[in-house]
Amino acid sequence: MKTKTSAMLLVLAALAGCKTVGTDYTGPRPAVQPGAFARGAGPDMPSPGQPVLAHWWTALDDPTLDRLVDRALRASPNLAVARARLRQARAALRSERANRLPNGNATLLAAHAHLPPLGDLAGQAGQAGQQDAQAGAAGGGQGLNLPSSLNLYSLGFDATWEIDLFGGQRRATEAAAAAADAAEAQLADAQLSLVAEVAQAYVNLRATQARQALSAAAVERQQRSVDLTARRVEGGTASRLDLERLQGQLESTRADAEPLAAQLDGLRDELAVLVGVAPGALDADLGAPVQDAAAVPLPPPSVAVGDPAAMLRRRPDIRAAERTLAARHAQVGQAEAARFPRLTLLGLIGIGGTHPRDLTHLGDYSAIAAPQLSWNVLDFGRINAGIERAEGVRDEAEAQYQLAVLGALRDAEDALSRFRQRRTTLATIARAKATADRAAALTVARQKAGTASLIDVLDVERQQLAAEQNLAQAQAALTNDFIALHKALGLGWEDAGERTAAR
Repeated sequence: MKTKTSAMLLVLAALAGCKTVGTDYTGPRPAVQPGAFARGAGPDMPSPGQPVLAHWWTALDDPTLDRLVDRALRASPNLAVARARLRQARAALRSERANRLPNGNATLLAAHAHLPPLGDLAGQAGQAGQQDAQAGAAGGGQGLNLPSSLNLYSLGFDATWEIDLFGGQRRATEAAAAAADAAEAQLADAQLSLVAEVAQAYVNLRATQARQALSAAAVERQQRSVDLTARRVEGGTASRLDLERLQGQLESTRADAEPLAAQLDGLRDELAVLVGVAPGALDADLGAPVQDAAAVPLPPPSVAVGDPAAMLRRRPDIRAAERTLAARHAQVGQAEAARFPRLTLLGLIGIGGTHPRDLTHLGDYSAIAAPQLSWNVLDFGRINAGIERAEGVRDEAEAQYQLAVLGALRDAEDALSRFRQRRTTLATIARAKATADRAAALTVARQKAGTASLIDVLDVERQQLAAEQNLAQAQAALTNDFIALHKALGLGWEDAGERTAAR
């Protein structure tokens, strides 16, 4: 008996050591071989170093923006969704790991059975049977009609364990681990997107406040001109036509400024939702009077962009796509394992009887051990179809990874191009604004000297206001391109926390 048991254990050990089916994952094929960014160098964009992974927004030197980003990273519902999905993925990984271990159940049973009459038990031996029948007849059948009852007490433990002969469970665990890594990368990607959205909404808010302040100053200046001209009309030193022209320009400036208030409310509400509070909750913090509106934050003169290879390793969406590919690759091996036999070990041990004290008779136990080998030998192509489907899903994931890499490279190159061009555009608009300021001052001086008309003054003032508005918008556009560049470079996230334990 001992020899047979040892032989069985040796066979099981040999089977358990079989090679895991499917090919091992070695990483995706490289989509491209990037060297350096085509638009990342030049005298107008020095970029010799590697960028800072997190907290890049502090380069804008705006404490209010820093506080908003910190609040968003702590309380944003978008990040709460991503964190919940990460917890789900990690729980699924723990479940797959547990599936590779035995599954055991302990049971305690106490039963009382009420049975019908036992009836005639004749047939065991001739005379004894006849005597029982006569006794039953003499007693009016009462002996046969007496009910009987039975008590049963049982304490047992059963266990099952599927031996992972061909690595199907190992591949399932490998797929779950890669899926958990992908969920962690998706959380980092959500952080990256959230920071960029908060920063851009804040910059747009400040730019709109700056435009509102410029419009308010223009309205105030034009109102003074209207009041002065009205007094001159009353004194006979100015014409009614001049007053109407000034009044018309004043109303036009007011009309242009009115929509800015609604835009400001929308931007405040957008920021409130991003940081996880109700719309209107940030109005007190971000609703400063227009004359005190903060200037648009501007990026630093030098921006480090690094190289494409580092960017591809850093971007969370690329990481998520690669980990998804790894999971799909493992699922192919999991599907291939269905072609082979499955070995399950079943075991049961228990004690019991008709009285509770029988549970203390440890020597009177029952034990069963039953290895079970099952093999799906007639599936009419279902397994092959499942393998083909898994391979198709894997190939799709690989194509998605390649697209993600190419898309990331395009995002970075486009962002670099826009940022460089925007810096040139801003310098041009700043020069135009300075020219408009000088022209306005000269025209006002000429009007006082009597060599320029009111129409000339109104024209240069319109140009001056337009140049000021254009400069504020260009500053916001440059900062937004700076934000978009950091998002394209995969910056603005931190480690989601302690990584899943080593596999």
